[in-house]
Parts: sequence; structure tokens; C-alpha cells
Amino acid sequence: MSRIGRKPLSLPKGVTFNQKDGQFSVKGPKGELTKRLPSGIAIKQEGDRILVSRADDSRENRACHGLVRAHLANMVKGVTEGWTRELEINGVGYRAEVAGDTVTFALGYAHPVVFKLPQGITGKVDKNRIILTSADKDLLGQIAAKLRELRPPEPYKGKGVKYAEEVIKRKAGKAAATGGAAGGGG
Repeated sequence: MSRIGRKPLSLPKGVTFNQKDGQFSVKGPKGELTKRLPSGIAIKQEGDRILVSRADDSRENRACHGLVRAHLANMVKGVTEGWTRELEINGVGYRAEVAGDTVTFALGYAHPVVFKLPQGITGKVDKNRIILTSADKDLLGQIAAKLRELRPPEPYKGKGVKYAEEVIKRKAGKAAATGGAAGGGG
């Protein structure tokens, strides 16, 4: 049986759980999140505890058991504390500005890159860092990946947009690889 799926989940104060029509939702101070409930998985609420169970031991139900429990835990944390993702911009002249729900980047292209943040995600810029916050962990991860995709970090100088905790493997340049004098052909 799934170790994560078996673990009961406790609901903090101010968080409500609802389930109907094959969907489950969690509502709290930071918003409301809804997900589809796979067939063969059941969620039962006992007071302030939630238990996830499965109908049988089929391969699909075993796979979804822990997944649904993990999604539920992420939703509960999202509506109480929220999720944060930080991106770092490295490079001369590279910068970002947030105006409302729009992020404008200068990333070395001939034009500014304008990115509209979806509803539920807020962004702010602190020097060379973009801080994204949301209650929905899945959406936050997708948007952070799309922002990184605008100018992925390159391995020679490390320029580009990267996650704050990401470590870029650096490569030696062409001059360092030859190990010596420039233009030594003959």
C-alpha cells in the first residue's frame, strides 16, 4: 500500500474541504483550489482529518493513491501559506519590471519581452530576482518554467534566467580549452 497515500492529512483552522461531481476543492484564506478526483480513489473527511483510500490494488489505483494525497497536501499548504518561486536574472543589461499582472523583460533581444501572468499568480522584482507567489503549486511551476524558457542560462558566462537554487554547470571557453597562445596555427 502507498506510504504517502495512507498518511492522514490534518486540516488547519480556517480551511474547508468539499467534494462533489468527481472533483475535490480546498478553500482557505489565500483562495480556493479545485482538482479532478480520479476514479477508484475516495477521499473521506473525519473531523479535521482527511483520509485518501483506493477501491482496489490495480496498478492505476496504486499510482493515483499517493498522487491524490500529495496534491491534496499541496493544495492545503497553498491556501494557508502559499507557494513561492524565485528566478534570478544574470547578464549585463538584463532586467525585469512588474506592472500589475504583466512582467516586462529586457533580455538582450532587440525588443522587450512582455509576459502576462495568469490569474492567481503575483510577481515582484527585487534587483535581479523575480519572486512569484501563488496558492496553486502546479500553475506556479509551469509559469516559472515558461519565464526561464524566455532566455535559458548558458553554460559559458551563466547569462540568462534561472531558478534561484539552480546551479549552472560552467564550461571552459575556447581559449581555455586550447591552453595557450592565440592563433598558433602554422
